[in-house]
Amino acid sequence: MTSLGPLMIDIAGTALTDLDRHRMTDPRIGGVILFTRNYESPAQLQALCEEIHAVRSPRLLIAVDHEGGRVQRFREGFSLLPAMRALGAWWHKTPAAAVESARSIGFLLAAELRSRGVDLSFTPVLDLDWGPSGVIGDRAFHRDPAAVIGLAGGLIAGMRDAGMACCGKHFPGHGWVAADSHVAIPVDDRTLDQMAPDLEPYRRLKLDAVMPAHVIYPKIDARPAGFSPLWIAKLRQEFGFDGVIFSDDLSMEGASFAGSIVERVEAAANAGVDMLLVCNAPDKVGEVLERWHPLPDPGRAARIARLLPTKPAMAWADLHDDITCRAGHQVIARLAGVMPQPGLA
Repeated sequence: MTSLGPLMIDIAGTALTDLDRHRMTDPRIGGVILFTRNYESPAQLQALCEEIHAVRSPRLLIAVDHEGGRVQRFREGFSLLPAMRALGAWWHKTPAAAVESARSIGFLLAAELRSRGVDLSFTPVLDLDWGPSGVIGDRAFHRDPAAVIGLAGGLIAGMRDAGMACCGKHFPGHGWVAADSHVAIPVDDRTLDQMAPDLEPYRRLKLDAVMPAHVIYPKIDARPAGFSPLWIAKLRQEFGFDGVIFSDDLSMEGASFAGSIVERVEAAANAGVDMLLVCNAPDKVGEVLERWHPLPDPGRAARIARLLPTKPAMAWADLHDDITCRAGHQVIARLAGVMPQPGLA
């Protein structure tokens, strides 16, 4: 039996190619991330996930960015989840009801994905809604860390009720900077004391996985957080985090600080990242597999394996009548069209 490796890759289409299958058998591969291009319908998604899971034992981890709002890869046939800022606006009026609503949304999110074979969604976003960041914006719950902790905690509880782990992002906080790390290298020049509110969710929430930001915080380290042993040591030692650390996509411009794709993979791994994402660049995946040969790391492999669901998934046909899924749909209906302006949530 091969353990799960430290690389997470993507695929080109809605079914596996021979190249996909060949790459997935490589012991350095531990997971697959899916995008909108990989989706046509719930039934097609289920067939694709079954095909991926059949390649290896233990099965590869299948993940997706499925937060709600503008970041939801699967739409047609799935419940259209609200942007998390809408829950933040509700929290202003009735915090307890908003947290319970977040839990219902979390369950619905996870139950739908799991019923079609997806193991993990990269959510919740724990960035604070400071205002300048367009790439974060309404993906954030709120500017107040207490609200983020409460609402994200509710969402996580709902996800776990459905048997799915969580991944908090983007450590230590992407909400202050305006630049988008997909196309630039953002720089947040605050001091550690000034960043204290952004760090609170990571101190207070029990997370299964964390994704650092491709952001440089020069008052702390000249390297982006995902390449910084200082930031990762803080997460592990000061915050006591013992789950999986994912890189953000190493093909993004925000990762160019570290050099070539192989240098990026090596730098992130050496900093303490467990699972390294190489997405939207199939030639780069081939380059990494040709040139990067890490030593086996049983501790890392065990952490990754803990993200695989152990609770049976609900059948898609049963979701409609499930009381918690119905509660999630009621929340969606109530929030439909509610989108507070930046700075109000």
